[in-house]
Amino acid sequence: MQEKQKTADALLHRINELHTPGERVRIMEVCGTHTVSIFREGLRQLLPAGIELVSGPGCPVCVTDQVYMDKALEYAKRDDVIIATFGDMLKVPGSYSSLSEAQTQGAHIHIIYTPLEVLELSKQNPDKHIVFLAIGFETTIAVIGATVKAVAQADVKNVFFLVSHKLVPPALRALLDRHIGQIDGFILPGHVSVIIGEKPYGFLPNEYKIPSCIAGFDGVEILSAIVNILEQRQSGQFKVGNTYHSVVMKEGNPVAVRVMNEVYDVCDDTWRGIGVIPSSGLTLNEAYSFLDAEKVLPIQLEKPSMDPKGCQCGSVLQGLIKPNECPLFGKACTPDHAVGACMVSVEGSCAAWYKYGFSSGGLAWED
Repeated sequence: MQEKQKTADALLHRINELHTPGERVRIMEVCGTHTVSIFREGLRQLLPAGIELVSGPGCPVCVTDQVYMDKALEYAKRDDVIIATFGDMLKVPGSYSSLSEAQTQGAHIHIIYTPLEVLELSKQNPDKHIVFLAIGFETTIAVIGATVKAVAQADVKNVFFLVSHKLVPPALRALLDRHIGQIDGFILPGHVSVIIGEKPYGFLPNEYKIPSCIAGFDGVEILSAIVNILEQRQSGQFKVGNTYHSVVMKEGNPVAVRVMNEVYDVCDDTWRGIGVIPSSGLTLNEAYSFLDAEKVLPIQLEKPSMDPKGCQCGSVLQGLIKPNECPLFGKACTPDHAVGACMVSVEGSCAAWYKYGFSSGGLAWED
């Protein structure tokens, strides 16, 4: 513990050396796990004034569009359908309801912990259509892709996938292309990078001349990434840094990437509160389209989808405002009654600000 403290002190000293007093530097941590770690470790209070950490669109639950949730809820109305989903999707709001509310009204919703559980669920319910809510970033996509292959190879007839996968690099490009909000560097997600490696982020230094660094998840690893980013800024030599070499290889995980490429095609996709981002999503390709829920079990939404009134999730996800600057935060929108998706997941920016901000007496909200 003492050795770790010495390392942290040395990193903070280096950060102070690299930072010019009075200069404002905004670094976006993309991953929701980083957001939680930053609060838990109290990193905002340790950094010099002027270095601001802002949260980005790195929580898969948070960026799942309400149209997708409305489709899931439409399937949940059907007596011949069982919705298979990860538990953190239950409270994600659609336009008019949530899966949790639908469950109380009798909808067949089954919580799973690994995607492969749908195989056993299908055997237990041969008279039902199992619709799996396939969301997530690259970390989850590879596992779900393997499940798609397993379902196809087992010739299971009653499992289908409602897909809304999201790709992280195109979202970062979109944030920079929109020229809204100052972003001076990116702390890149560790889990996603385990799958895709360093190369997909190459456009950041090459095209945008912006520093970035892949980081682990404890305080020292995050501070190391901040040092890496500030050193790039000082030298003017930009690259994709990586302080998580023990886990993240330059080429990523080629087996996982191969599965993704085999099962999916790239498509444009809608991110909650942000809108359509080109080439930022995946859809089942032609070879696996027979497992696409929307193609096999077509539905029509009864009402038009709509954004929650007053919710500022989109601005939070783009780093334009802090969660507590949303007028609903902590009032109409709390973890027990979430209006926006950012308050639902434990990795959501609003949920983290609510939990750790309040528990620390609001200190984490100070600039």
